[in-house]
Amino acid sequence: MNEPIVSLRNVTKRIGRKTIIDNVSFDVPKGEIFGFLGPNGAGKTTTIRMMVGLMSITEGTITIQGKNIAREFEQAIRHVGGIVENPEMYKFLSGYHNLVHYARMVPGVTKDRIREVVELVKLEDRIHDKVKKYSLGMRQRLGVAQALLHRPSLLILDEPTNGLDPAGIRELRDYLRYLTREEGITVIVSSHLLSEMELMCDRVAIMMRGRIIDVKRIGELIGTNDDAQTYLIEASPSELAIAAVREIAGAIAVKPVQNGIEVTTDRDRIPDILAHLIRMEVRIYGVTPLRQSLEDRFLEITGGERVG
Repeated sequence: MNEPIVSLRNVTKRIGRKTIIDNVSFDVPKGEIFGFLGPNGAGKTTTIRMMVGLMSITEGTITIQGKNIAREFEQAIRHVGGIVENPEMYKFLSGYHNLVHYARMVPGVTKDRIREVVELVKLEDRIHDKVKKYSLGMRQRLGVAQALLHRPSLLILDEPTNGLDPAGIRELRDYLRYLTREEGITVIVSSHLLSEMELMCDRVAIMMRGRIIDVKRIGELIGTNDDAQTYLIEASPSELAIAAVREIAGAIAVKPVQNGIEVTTDRDRIPDILAHLIRMEVRIYGVTPLRQSLEDRFLEITGGERVG
């Protein structure tokens, strides 16, 4: 198994007698988009701040590319690009000169590399405009470009969709997918937009009160990877449909609903169930797999606490 890009082991943060982060552990492999979800005050930003060296660790270890963030900070952080809070730019300078200014602080960043990241974030047409004329979405993209200048293997984004309109959010989502697919970059992202995290992330960690409650792939969390799934079969008459389905082995559960019946079964059994319903002269109008949204699952796990 390849060594993870990021590894947290028993990470704890205490301030005075208060435990802010409590024994957090997880790994993030190369090329994954890993999400942090949690209510306000759950510890997402604190964890991210410890990962980038903006806050000390009380106990435990964080390693990036095998380098301990506490003992080998410079070697570890050179692999990281990030935006924590909002990207800070010189508004009186153009986007291009902001990148040039930042590049002077980072060894080995050439003009060709600046041009490359500008194209990556699709700012070619506006890169020579002053940043004060940029929309928030454009500033976010410029921030991502700045974070990518030194070719990091890990990109950490804290609430990157804040203030973006739906088109800007989709653009950022597609761009992060492109980075992981084409550049092999690993992305860690926190957000309060559950629907976007569902579309953007490969896995998510749900945090509450400083602890990790669950770390799962999106498909596992919302039930799309389970062997057994629930399907809505629009059928009439529903009483006959229920009786017919109960005759078939493999249907775990069946119940009437307004438009027909809901059947919980393995996907492979659906053709057999439909064939039997037709033999029994039940009229079939449609079959739809049902699944929880990430929001439904999040509220279930956290007992209804709001995300933030």
